[in-house]
Amino acid sequence: MDCSDKEKSFTTNSPNETEALAERIAAGLHGGEVIAFTGGMGVGKTAFTRGLAVGLGAGDVASSPTFAIVNEYEGRLTLEHFDMYRIETWDDLYSTGFFDYLDTDRVLAIEWSENIEGALPEDTIYVDIRLGETDNQRVITVRGWKGEL
Repeated sequence: MDCSDKEKSFTTNSPNETEALAERIAAGLHGGEVIAFTGGMGVGKTAFTRGLAVGLGAGDVASSPTFAIVNEYEGRLTLEHFDMYRIETWDDLYSTGFFDYLDTDRVLAIEWSENIEGALPEDTIYVDIRLGETDNQRVITVRGWKGEL
C-alpha cells in the first residue's frame, strides 16, 4: 500500500513484532530519509529503531542515545539515531550537529522529534507509537512513507 498521502496504522503485540515492522520499512529505505518518532517514554521508539538497524544490516545494536544524543550504526545504509529529549532551544539543536546530517545519504531516526518539529524536512516520515490495550501491545501509525508495507 502506498502511504505517501495517508497514514497507515499497525498493531504489534511484542517488542519483536515492533522490530519486525521496522525491518520491513528498512528494506525500502534508500538513504536520506528522516524518520521522526513521537510517543511517550517507554513505548518502543528504541525497539523500532533497533528493527531499522537490523533491517539495514547493522545488527541488533540500537540502544537509547539519551546521553550521547546520537548513535551511529553502520549497515547497508548508515543509521543515525538521535534522542532529542533534552533539546529545548535552537542553540541546543545546533550543538548536536543535527543540521550536518540532513541532506546526506544517511537515514536519521529521531526520538522525541516533537522537540525539534520546526527543523524537520517537509518529506519526513512520522512514526507515532502509543500503548495498546495490553502491556505489550502498541499502536503504530506511519505517515509520509512512500514505500510498500
